[in-house]
Amino acid sequence: MASHGIEIKSLYKIFGPDGAAHIDAVKAGMSKAELNEKHGHVLGLKDINISMPAGGITVVMGLSGSGKSTLIRHINRLIEPTAGEVLYDTVDVCRMSELELREFRRHKTAMVFQKFALLPHRTVLENTIYGLDIQGIPRSKSEEIGRRWIDRVGLSGFESHYPNQLSGGMQQRVGLARALSNDADILLMDEAYSALDPLIRVDMQTVLLDLQQELKKTVVFITHDLDEALRLGDRIAVLRDGEVIQQGTGQQIVLQPADDYISAFVKEVNRGRVIRLDTIMGPLSGATEGLAMPGDTVLEAAARVMTDAHQSSIIVTDGAGTPIGRADLQQIISAMVTPKSHEDNQLAAE
Repeated sequence: MASHGIEIKSLYKIFGPDGAAHIDAVKAGMSKAELNEKHGHVLGLKDINISMPAGGITVVMGLSGSGKSTLIRHINRLIEPTAGEVLYDTVDVCRMSELELREFRRHKTAMVFQKFALLPHRTVLENTIYGLDIQGIPRSKSEEIGRRWIDRVGLSGFESHYPNQLSGGMQQRVGLARALSNDADILLMDEAYSALDPLIRVDMQTVLLDLQQELKKTVVFITHDLDEALRLGDRIAVLRDGEVIQQGTGQQIVLQPADDYISAFVKEVNRGRVIRLDTIMGPLSGATEGLAMPGDTVLEAAARVMTDAHQSSIIVTDGAGTPIGRADLQQIISAMVTPKSHEDNQLAAE
């Protein structure tokens, strides 16, 4: 199944009775506050440009009110944009007819919500196949699909339970099974794990990462939690007040925060569990034998192996095992410590 990426181009959303009338003023630099005071309209999104690669997890991160939920609802056009394009497989979702949009929502996208959105009077199995029922797929076929996904998310044996008999984490697994049974290319997850206890939340992240290894969906994941963003995101876009202030890999955001706002976010991050060897390694010099580790190893794991092996230097390899660089313990330790500049930024921000 060829998956297609999503391209968001010059997307604007102005909430209010006549958003389109104010788009030029906003493009010319009118602020969110001014738009609200002068015209009683609210700037939801301003000139959003994000590439969401096919088969990857793009995390959209920001505090509440940053526009991230507004953004995800443009992808399946639950919200109409004021201007801009949302391209999926080069087709603009914003220009689809009613019929095309219905087909797109039904077959190409699936949504997982924070509040689970399960139907209380339907069992786990019936909730899972709800979308298939709507599509008119015969019960025997849909039940077979449903049972397979229930098993995959680790809920075998719970098919005939009702949502109120399940814990929050189990309910979220049902939500995930329902989304997956639809066989949609695009998985939209809006703060999907925010209501869960921390340990269950990490479990659910693992479930998603394991499934994603095999399914390669185009996932758009909304969160306000940086650790979650860093764990899940192939790419991360950080929003504030309806604008993208930085986007890139987790490595880029932690190592090169674009401004004080993002520095304040990344200051608390456990850098040793995020930064990878291939991000900090130096050129390959000298002999290429000795202790070697793949470039995607995180620094904490590398430091542990090196310490156990009493080695102060390590060869970094690519996926095929070819040496691509070298790192020493000193480099690794200094990269694990929050840089002084971030600390200073933080003090200035406070």
